Amino acid sequence: MSHEPSAHAHAAHTPEWEVSVWPFVISFGILFALPVAFGFKFVYGMSFAAILALGIGTPMIVAGIVGWVREGMSSHHGEGLAFPAMGWFILAEAMIFVSIFASYWFNRLTAEAWPPAGSIELPKVLPIVMTCVLVASSFTIHHAEALLQKGNRPGFNAWLIVTMVLGSVFLGMSAYEWNHLFHENFTADTNLLGTVFFTITGLHGSHVIVGLGIFLAVLVPALQGRINEPFVKTAGLYWHFVDIIWFFVVSQVYYW
Repeated sequence: MSHEPSAHAHAAHTPEWEVSVWPFVISFGILFALPVAFGFKFVYGMSFAAILALGIGTPMIVAGIVGWVREGMSSHHGEGLAFPAMGWFILAEAMIFVSIFASYWFNRLTAEAWPPAGSIELPKVLPIVMTCVLVASSFTIHHAEALLQKGNRPGFNAWLIVTMVLGSVFLGMSAYEWNHLFHENFTADTNLLGTVFFTITGLHGSHVIVGLGIFLAVLVPALQGRINEPFVKTAGLYWHFVDIIWFFVVSQVYYW
């Protein structure tokens, strides 16, 4: 009798690998949209070439994200990796924020005077309102997840939309604040405070935009009756991270 494993048994233990082209598309898009475009503009002074680079890179980034999300949500093998993978991604993003905050702390604590000359007083009431809106959005997405677990899909869709509306309101208030500061001639190149403020709030705002994009990728198929629960859980985890980071932004930038 032969003791060699059958071909079927061997195939059953062979790992199944998924290959995606979309990470490469996103990477090349980022390459054109950031270092290439910035190099053309600020190193070589070639504004038109910078616009062309952005015109190539930005659509590649958007297409890559859409394609990768669609591919991941239709995959049965990747669903189980979504939540733990998001944990590692959040850790990497947190390190970016930590490095920026560390630079801010060092420059502020070693400065002869703070705020530096040319600064204006940052708003105090608006950040509190923005905090309330963002915290409320964390509660609404948590409630949406709870309704989904109970099988209430219409309720999930409704509260996911509420969450997205709150996130959009937060971005609108941030845009209003930036516009007000610009009219006060306070920009990123005014002084160190301006650089810190617009860098940190801009980075956080970009994460809010990404979170809304993730929710949109969940909402569109959900309205069609297709809900991927692992991705819903993953999207909620990312949104809570964005919320927590905002507390550091408010405490360190606005009220310290």
